[in-house]
Amino acid sequence: MENPGLVVRGQAAPFSTALRSLINNPRYSDICFVVGQERQEVFAHRCLLACRCNFFQRLLGPGIPSPVVLSTVPAEAFLAVLEFLYTNSVKLHRYSVSLPSRGLGGREAEDARGAGETPFCSLNHSHSPHPDPVQVLEVLTAAVEYGLEELREFCPQLCLEFVVKVLDVELVCEALQVAVTFGLEPLQKRCIAFIETHSQEALRTRGFLELSATALLPVLRSDKLCVDEAELIQAARSWARVGAAVLEQPVAEVAAPVVRELRLALLAPAELSALEEQNRREPLIPVEQIVEAWKCHALRRGDAARSALCRRRRGTLPRDHHRFLDLRF
Repeated sequence: MENPGLVVRGQAAPFSTALRSLINNPRYSDICFVVGQERQEVFAHRCLLACRCNFFQRLLGPGIPSPVVLSTVPAEAFLAVLEFLYTNSVKLHRYSVSLPSRGLGGREAEDARGAGETPFCSLNHSHSPHPDPVQVLEVLTAAVEYGLEELREFCPQLCLEFVVKVLDVELVCEALQVAVTFGLEPLQKRCIAFIETHSQEALRTRGFLELSATALLPVLRSDKLCVDEAELIQAARSWARVGAAVLEQPVAEVAAPVVRELRLALLAPAELSALEEQNRREPLIPVEQIVEAWKCHALRRGDAARSALCRRRRGTLPRDHHRFLDLRF
């Protein structure tokens, strides 16, 4: 039987502190990243990243020059990922980074130290007691992209504990996208409920326009959106236009997975006529779907009370009118 030998363990806190001091410190780094849309420089160490993360092991192979551009991940989320890789823990608070002067190194660095300046990018946490919910979502996305299972498993719980407490109109669609992407059903339900209450405002956000078709479907399927169906159709058209521009595909092709959830039967005849004319100029909805809506109006013709109610979505109507609202086709 092999003798296991004597294991001497040092204190964890000083070890973690020493490693944390290397985060974003160019003094001993051998790799630089240019991160986010702001193109912020972040310094790191190839050997540490490669041994901790398969993504960086592949990315930082022999011959890869520095800097490495990672434009899709925000700088704060990237710094949080680095903190986890270096210390096996992360404080998801906002980061403040002291940037060095351009080209500072060697004798210049020594002169800066002698003058009391900071010759490296120091990593600090804000004094806020709670994580920034947007950052939590960004770190979760980065954790999945980089294959960090431990961090990925931890972040969903943070999403539930913090994001749902501070949902606002600007954040809710981004949170919904994350919930759908990573199968966070409680967060998805909370986001949908928030959108139902703040429908008009949420439909005008950039986050709504950037939803995937999979994330948009549960919104369109809701019976409780507080918005006219005509407004919802226009929002869906705007969403499809953005997707068409990004994917370089026709609007109707981008919209195909979601348009069947639009309830054209809830439009007033004048609105349906206007939609039909707009659809001729810019195809969005299959002609058969519009024909079905006209058939519905033909069946209801003469029922003035019911026609008046058909302009609104089900969840926005008085309770005593619900008997009129079985209008899904």
